[in-house]
Amino acid sequence: MPENKKSMTVHRFLTLLLAYLIFCVAGGVVVSGFLLPGVYGVNAVANNMMPNLSVDNVDFNVNDLPQQSRLYASDGHTVIATFYAQNRIVVPLNEVSDTMQKAVVAREDRRFFEHSGVDTQGVLRAFIQTYVKQGDTQGGSSLTQQYVKNVLMNQAEEDNDPIAEYHAREETIARKMREMLIAVQMEKKYSKAEILQGYLNIAQFGTNTYGVETAAKRYFNKAAKDLDAGEAATIAAVTKNPAKFDPTVDMQASQEQRNIVLDLMEQEGYISAADRDKAKAKPLEQMLHVQNVDAGCQAAGDAAFFCDYVTKQIMNSKEFGKTQEARNKLLKEGGLDIYTTMDVNANTAAMDAARATIPVDDPSGFEVAMAAIKPGTGEVLGFGLNRIYDATENSGGGTRTAMNFAVDQVDGGGYGFPEGSTWKPINMVAWMKNGKSINQPLRTTTSYPKSSFNCKTASGQEYGFGGDNWAVSNSGGGTVNPETPLQGLVRSHNTTQASMAQQIGLCSIADTAAEMGYHNSPRDQMDVYSESSFQPSMTIGSSNSSPLTMANVYATIAAKGVECSPIAIKKVTDKRNKQIQVPSANCHQAIDPKIAETTAYALNQGVVQPGGEASTTQLDGGRKTFAKTGTHEDKYMLTGGFVPQVAAYVAVGNAEGQVSFTGKTINGVSRGSWYGMYIATPAWKKFMNDYLAAAGIPADNNYGTPEPKYLGAVQATQQQPATPQQQGAQPQTPAQPQAQTQPQQSATQPQPAAQPQPAAPAAPAQHE
Repeated sequence: MPENKKSMTVHRFLTLLLAYLIFCVAGGVVVSGFLLPGVYGVNAVANNMMPNLSVDNVDFNVNDLPQQSRLYASDGHTVIATFYAQNRIVVPLNEVSDTMQKAVVAREDRRFFEHSGVDTQGVLRAFIQTYVKQGDTQGGSSLTQQYVKNVLMNQAEEDNDPIAEYHAREETIARKMREMLIAVQMEKKYSKAEILQGYLNIAQFGTNTYGVETAAKRYFNKAAKDLDAGEAATIAAVTKNPAKFDPTVDMQASQEQRNIVLDLMEQEGYISAADRDKAKAKPLEQMLHVQNVDAGCQAAGDAAFFCDYVTKQIMNSKEFGKTQEARNKLLKEGGLDIYTTMDVNANTAAMDAARATIPVDDPSGFEVAMAAIKPGTGEVLGFGLNRIYDATENSGGGTRTAMNFAVDQVDGGGYGFPEGSTWKPINMVAWMKNGKSINQPLRTTTSYPKSSFNCKTASGQEYGFGGDNWAVSNSGGGTVNPETPLQGLVRSHNTTQASMAQQIGLCSIADTAAEMGYHNSPRDQMDVYSESSFQPSMTIGSSNSSPLTMANVYATIAAKGVECSPIAIKKVTDKRNKQIQVPSANCHQAIDPKIAETTAYALNQGVVQPGGEASTTQLDGGRKTFAKTGTHEDKYMLTGGFVPQVAAYVAVGNAEGQVSFTGKTINGVSRGSWYGMYIATPAWKKFMNDYLAAAGIPADNNYGTPEPKYLGAVQATQQQPATPQQQGAQPQTPAQPQAQTQPQQSATQPQPAAQPQPAAPAAPAQHE
């Protein structure tokens, strides 16, 4: 039969008696000359009972305790989420009310200020009650001993040492004696105030609640320094049984225990009888102001997708540790204050716009994914998704997901969305980088030899695309011949993009895209030269990228050509208030400011010119608007654009796989054919208008002045499409990118019937 833990043997009796006698003397004598022999004697007994009872390397620094980390919005005070292994906020003793300190002493160890680490009277009482009278198990541990026990358990958990953790918890004589030994040594090294401070910060005061500051915020929504007698007694009462006396678990039991503590405080002279009676008369239910202690992004509400992006940035950044395990530990135990770039107004506007465009439970099932960036800084302002964040194992996907479709796969997103015609500003930038005018007429066709797009990078890498033809046309079929790059962008014509690529080379366009901040979304194909994306159809938006990446491309244009890597974290301090380095935006001049402004001019022309495909993007109040709409086949609807202070991008479609919009009813509206202007543009406009108004951002209508040299008229010659020989020598062994199924055209949006056609070339106007 297993041994009864209360059974008395001669060995156990003598051991306990010896320990008691030693500590009766050592606990009441302050003279170190007498104390040390007593300590050594107990140490010898303990070593005989349980090996390896060394007290070396036990860290009693309260600042080393696991502490919660907090995620703040850009305003520096709005808490987005907390992360913790143990929900704890460490505070110095002078930030804990005197009443709270005395409540704990009255409850746990009323002779705390009299003994030297071990309460001999308490030990004797517990000994008699447990082993002589055979009653309920009594601990008899002093407050100092309890602090020691908690520290040993925490250190075992930190060291991932289950054996040490077991020994720190087990109900044995050896454990008690070890605690006594260390407690006496602690009292020699630390003051009573330091020990009380440590206990108040390490003790558990309820479910997922560690330390008195966290308990004060949890139960009463105030700091520990502001607790009154009733509140302090409520918190002090919990430690006897955190699972049972937590006021959110059993309010009646908690109130009874509170009253016991109030009586103890009055008996010790810490409060008057009148104050005790007044505190006891108030029902606990009327005192509580319980706060949510749910941890992580799951509890972040509409900021959850942004929160998730921040955590992925931490997990993927070497600044926060050498390994992901170390980074996760720092996040959950390091007491970090993480100040993010999230603008509360922007994130709220984005989430509202996404859900207003397609409600979460809309039968169509299409996703809306939106990202916004502050140009010239890299600061991510917020995300909008028509989904509910749910990182639980039983989320089931669908409308509840932890996947942020607005970011790259490596950051918790998916494979991205084809860009459609929203890619075309990149072609325009590449065109001017090659010194060409945006008013140069180009001959276009509906069939281009793929070999005419062969190119060589600056490093000498050659790319070839085979010997057959690429069939491409504008939306609705056909082409406009000739046509300038400016009109090709304004009217979103595909064939003009192909002619531009022939003239300057596909490598030039790919390099420009990368310089502007572009990369693909799939984690193993992020390079713009990836076989899955680098092909002629890239010029009309056939590669897959995240809305955040495309928002950053547009932000580069908005910032006069300054490109910044997207960042979500501005500053991080640890529990010692030491600043931790964070990932840099690496802002730099990526393209000529004059090219950026001329591209902005061209985008604005698509908004203001009669027949411009972006006319539906015009923002409220006559604010100068720079935007481009797009549609990829009948599967994805896009809009990207900016004003000088904010850039945003919206993608709408099925993020898990291609699903046609044809004939769909979305948010109560049925259409035979859908285009970006019908659904992505309204989402983009709602976000921009709402955010700009909420943030009080004034209009800046001075941006977008074109550089004359890029507007210079060029004689309209019927140029033949460039041949491979005109672009460079045919590679001897062309690298053949893997074929990707692409349509003959990237569908472009129809212009509203009420819009007049521009007076243009003889060919009929085509729309995006």
